[in-house]
Amino acid sequence: MALQALQSSGVTFRKILSHFPEELSLAFVYGSGVYRQAGPSSDQKNAMLDFVFTVDDPVTWHSKNLKKNWRHYSFLKVLGPKMITSIQNNYGAGVYYNSLIMCDGRLIKYGVISTNILIEDLLNWNNLYIAGRLQKPVKIISMNEDVTLRSALDRNLKSAVTTAFLMLPESFSEEDLFIEIAGLSYSGDFRMVVGEDKTKVLNIVKPNIAHFRELYGSILQENPQVVYKSQQGRLEIDKSPEGQFTQLMTLPKSLQQQIHHIMDSPGKNRDVEETLFQVAHDPDCGDVVRLGMKKSVIYSSLKLHKMWKGWLRKTS
Repeated sequence: MALQALQSSGVTFRKILSHFPEELSLAFVYGSGVYRQAGPSSDQKNAMLDFVFTVDDPVTWHSKNLKKNWRHYSFLKVLGPKMITSIQNNYGAGVYYNSLIMCDGRLIKYGVISTNILIEDLLNWNNLYIAGRLQKPVKIISMNEDVTLRSALDRNLKSAVTTAFLMLPESFSEEDLFIEIAGLSYSGDFRMVVGEDKTKVLNIVKPNIAHFRELYGSILQENPQVVYKSQQGRLEIDKSPEGQFTQLMTLPKSLQQQIHHIMDSPGKNRDVEETLFQVAHDPDCGDVVRLGMKKSVIYSSLKLHKMWKGWLRKTS
């Protein structure tokens, strides 16, 4: 199963995790501090470790964490766990971050997200923030037996593969596929145009082909629409209208809706399935999906920006 490839027994990460309340449905660590990246910021030994903690009851978890780690929080700690949880759930991407924390001799930041909000993002790509992180190799340190969460994690990986398939030609390499997947959550992200290294996706993928292969290998082997020649690192997919329609119908809801908005002419009032059927027969199907992906990320970025501005106005 693909999720098994994510799991880690790293002692360093578990020691850090021991400083936090135990009530976690999922805990993982990601980024250049975990997996080597190419480029100028490739100092893995001194890189900050990025954690995400998924919790069923954020109010209780923050209450316990405030007692254990009061100094981790900004001025918001004086507002208490209920207000912190309200900010977490209603502003931004459903994640509350504490950053620049020294823990066991390592600089870390950690985000806290509700299990229900994460599951919704994994299934529907509501903002593709944490779901996007989980489409790239991460190290899972702790995960409970929540069947719904495990299923959503697997669904997110399969959705990433399907979306990439629709944007790729009939034949391509593993590296081509993994570059498309790693770039999904950056599509239309203004940070990739201004401020961040534009080769970020390549820097993530190239040193970590083996980790991507471990994460996605079983999904590719089991997919009936792909011929996966793992020895040669090549793939061939079904680009027939029927094959593309099948793929389009399994895309996350938010991406389907963006494609529908792009293609549905004013006054026609077609349903989403009719629009996707049209797109499947369009020679530019891949370009339409790519534009839909771009608009999804732009929409999410703008929505998050507006939500934070609204919160800042309330607190000023």
